Amino acid sequence: MVARQRAPHSGSAAAGARSALSRGDLSLAERLCASAVAADPGLGWAWLLLTETALLRERADAASKCAERAVALLPDDPLAHILQAKCLLVSGEAAAARRAAEAAAQRVGTNAEALDALGAIFGLLGQQARARQLCQRAVAARPQVAQYLFNLAVTERTLGHLAAAESGCDAAIALQPRFCLAHYLRADLRTQTRERNHVAQLESLLAAGGLAPADEVALRFAVAKELEDLGEHKRAFEQVAAGGRLQRRSLAYDPATEIAAIDRIIAEQDRAWLARCVSGDHRADPVFVTGLPRSGTTLIERIIASHSAMSAIGESGTFAAELRHGLHDLGARYLAAAAAWSSTAHCGRLLDKTLQNYLHCGLIHAVLPRAKIILVRRDPLDACWALYKAHFHGKFCFSYDQLELADYFLAFRRLARHWRATLPAHALLEVQYEELVADPAVQSRRLIDFLGLPWEEGVLRFHADAAPSATASAVQVRHPVHRSSVGKWRCHAERLTLLRDRLGTQIPTEELDPQR
Repeated sequence: MVARQRAPHSGSAAAGARSALSRGDLSLAERLCASAVAADPGLGWAWLLLTETALLRERADAASKCAERAVALLPDDPLAHILQAKCLLVSGEAAAARRAAEAAAQRVGTNAEALDALGAIFGLLGQQARARQLCQRAVAARPQVAQYLFNLAVTERTLGHLAAAESGCDAAIALQPRFCLAHYLRADLRTQTRERNHVAQLESLLAAGGLAPADEVALRFAVAKELEDLGEHKRAFEQVAAGGRLQRRSLAYDPATEIAAIDRIIAEQDRAWLARCVSGDHRADPVFVTGLPRSGTTLIERIIASHSAMSAIGESGTFAAELRHGLHDLGARYLAAAAAWSSTAHCGRLLDKTLQNYLHCGLIHAVLPRAKIILVRRDPLDACWALYKAHFHGKFCFSYDQLELADYFLAFRRLARHWRATLPAHALLEVQYEELVADPAVQSRRLIDFLGLPWEEGVLRFHADAAPSATASAVQVRHPVHRSSVGKWRCHAERLTLLRDRLGTQIPTEELDPQR
């Protein structure tokens, strides 16, 4: 009689798989786990690791199935519930993700790894105070783990505790000098000065070499930001361009396909299309703030969110997530799903600041006829420079190359003009960033009037609002409105020739450069 094959002992197979995963060798980790579960399907650790590899490969369905097996096999393991919560978040199921996170919270105990991971989940769910508490507990349990210090610093930044965030980054870097994401976060926390900056340290790390591409990208954008603060514009641009080139090489991105999708929306979603749409959900009047990154959307969100009638849910991505499930009852499904992103959403009018909703303005109006959409615009060259110099960690793939950036901006401009011509004035308001920072009082009143809300002076003191902000502009919105970012592109006019020339094929000179 042939003996039943035994699964590899967790002390060897599990350690090998975890080691492979930590090195980024997903294929080896998957092979070791697959071999283990083939011999014994009841090995929960293997299903946990397979969940992680599937998430890293962006295979949401496979990750969800593996997470379900892991939870069934390891019902008392907080990490199983945390990974299930992460899978649900990726799928846009915030309410279910919250339940999974709560299940993990009941089991987390003093496990530092689980405390840290659960803190990240609650942060993604918009519960920043709770995320901070969990991250603090993780650091208290294991203060010598740089990653835990960094994750706590990220949460402190979101809550506006910028000095604490910088101290956390300092501590993480002291433990792990080549922690490039910590360097990147620290550079963004304040305006660097001649007396107090990290340029020499950053440039020394770059000169030493041996960095993984993603780390080098983060470091180059970090030093670029600090150099720009110091007025070293040429050196800053060189670092931005080098970081952008390196990031672009790592992306499987087809700009023609993305722009074709925008032009298809313009061609198909016209007034006749709107007239044919089935009547949507009239029960609620959510507010959508949308536009390109770095165009002023966070500033406008904070102004509106400071009104007592509003409840912000951040960049939830809920509309696109529900759209994947079809058009049937899309408005009702969106409202139910969006409410799960904020524990206070039921107390106020929903405010959604998902950037890419500019692609869905027509659909939003069709399924939520009472919704108010605010589309933010910015001077073309300032908008493009702000995009080009920002590190989006692989997102907004069009932003790392001057010509691709120009082409996408032109497509966005066509789309904005289309929505202006297609949607009724009571549904869409365009706001120009430069006009807002030039006269915040007048433009803020315009925003509040458009929403049909009574005026409150508190909206002008948005920078004093302690509400969390997890966006790329989380530091800037802690300060009053200022005009320092207007005209920033002029410091790089000659170095942005490719961008300027491509934009100039469709944008008149007087609009592209009014001072020329």
